[in-house]
Amino acid sequence: MSRKPPDFDLWLEAAKTVKPLRFRAARHAPASPPGKAATVKRHLSLPSAPHVAIPSPLHKPPPQITGLDRRTTQRLTRGQVDIERRFDLHGSGVEMARVNLLGFLREAQVTGVRNALVITGKGDSPFSRHTLHGADHFHAPERGGRLRRLVTEWFHEPEFRSLVAGFQPAHPKHGGGGAYYVRIRRIRDGQ
Repeated sequence: MSRKPPDFDLWLEAAKTVKPLRFRAARHAPASPPGKAATVKRHLSLPSAPHVAIPSPLHKPPPQITGLDRRTTQRLTRGQVDIERRFDLHGSGVEMARVNLLGFLREAQVTGVRNALVITGKGDSPFSRHTLHGADHFHAPERGGRLRRLVTEWFHEPEFRSLVAGFQPAHPKHGGGGAYYVRIRRIRDGQ
């Protein structure tokens, strides 16, 4: 014997009087009351203007880091590059290092410098010596200096992207795993 909820009979009576809603295939809009059908149709038939974002010349997004071309990458990997400026972050706190690095890169861009060396240090790891051979020696997990890790993150921020065209770890004779070659972006006319 099944027990019915107390209002089950009332619910059955109400369910008999309900008509299912009809949807229009094209608009998927419910049928409207007879007095308002014309206004709803007119309202739905108006095309909505697409939202177009107009770029503002004052707030132009910074360019992406494009990286370095193959020939430049090879020259940097071999240490065959003329370093025009050097910047050493040793002994700097994280906040001051970021501010000072940004200032250095801005000054380098204004003065026309193309290749700079940013020395971060290798950190206090027991494995901090640079390994000369191997493809993955720059990105080994034991190479964990704090500034070394943060500098690469900073280079991808909008403020730095307007200054940095590309970067890569330095050759052992220029600091190896504790330094980066930085390609400074040129100032274009009209920027």
